[in-house]
Amino acid sequence: MSAARVTRSRLREPTVQELATKLATLERRVAQHEAESACRWVMAEYMRLCDQLDASTPMDELGALFTADALWEGRGGKYSAAFGRHEGRQAIVDFLDGYRGPTPHFALNVHYLTSETIHADSAQLAHGSWVMLQASTLASGESTLRSARIEAEFRFDLGRWRIAHFTTTNLFSQACAHPWDDAAVVPEPRPR
Repeated sequence: MSAARVTRSRLREPTVQELATKLATLERRVAQHEAESACRWVMAEYMRLCDQLDASTPMDELGALFTADALWEGRGGKYSAAFGRHEGRQAIVDFLDGYRGPTPHFALNVHYLTSETIHADSAQLAHGSWVMLQASTLASGESTLRSARIEAEFRFDLGRWRIAHFTTTNLFSQACAHPWDDAAVVPEPRPR
């Protein structure tokens, strides 16, 4: 018997049931990746909108990132006292709206998210965790550098992923001597 015949005789076509099982597994995996990607977008969009909290910020878009019954809370000594706990989409929007003005709280605000983990537990629930670094200059001219652990529970709600529970826990906070966008000339690296 030739080697080709032996190989062919050992190989068999998968059954319809085996193909259906493989297809279902692939569909679950794709759905999980799509859910995790959607949650990543929600958190990035939240941070982008928080970076520009002023009179032009679309607060309806910011609110739409949260479920109607969402919970937003600062945790730990510093953030529990500074930010508190806000229950419901409207309470969260009202809290964040306080940073818009009449004079915006921030002259410059930039959030960087790192050390990301996102896991879609099901077709309806997901959890994400990040380390956030925030560089900001307040309207008063004071600058700060902060880091926090961000934890978020997401829920698929009314056709899209939204934040159901958001927590921020301070890791460190530091006042800075100069504004982040200082007008002083900063030395640039030069080629040798």
